[in-house]
Amino acid sequence: MSIKQKLAMGILTGGLAISMIGGGTYAYFNDVEVNDSKFAAGTLDINVAGNDAANAIINVTNIKPGDVMLRNFKLNNTGSLDVSKVILSSTYGVTDTNNNNAGADFGDHIKVKFLTNNDKKSPVIYETTLSDLTNKDVVDRDLLGWILGGENDGLKATTSDNLTVLFEFVDNGQDQNVFQGDSLQLKWTFDAKQTAGSAK
Repeated sequence: MSIKQKLAMGILTGGLAISMIGGGTYAYFNDVEVNDSKFAAGTLDINVAGNDAANAIINVTNIKPGDVMLRNFKLNNTGSLDVSKVILSSTYGVTDTNNNNAGADFGDHIKVKFLTNNDKKSPVIYETTLSDLTNKDVVDRDLLGWILGGENDGLKATTSDNLTVLFEFVDNGQDQNVFQGDSLQLKWTFDAKQTAGSAK
């Protein structure tokens, strides 16, 4: 066999081998299975139920120095996730009816006492004024930390806590006439925080 014939035979044999390898890639067993999975986030949802029809914690008129106002309200966890803490943010605005406050802040004269209310025994858990509560660092305003002592279980999903607060228009023994006819509009915001992540 001549060199040309041997060369041609080698090329033909190589081409046949390549075609067999290429053809072999289509001849194998196969099984395909599709699995659908899902991630569904839970919900954090709290609401506050106050004493009156508007669910306000307190609505009061005609107060004078020395008056105290005891109010109960309910903190409801209506979500599907447990709450570790509830941060209370407090803001207020004062309407100075007679324009005579001369720099006096009505919020300095309203004391707020957060209480426990077990069988009418009401020790003070946390005491401040409206002005201090508005200006305090956020770390100091964990409502569950005050009431529950920072317990790890916080407020479980679909449960409630009954809270008691005492407001006092402090009689400081001095002339407080600058507040006659004034009003204070209080806004409390309750910010629920989730518990730490866990293995699922």
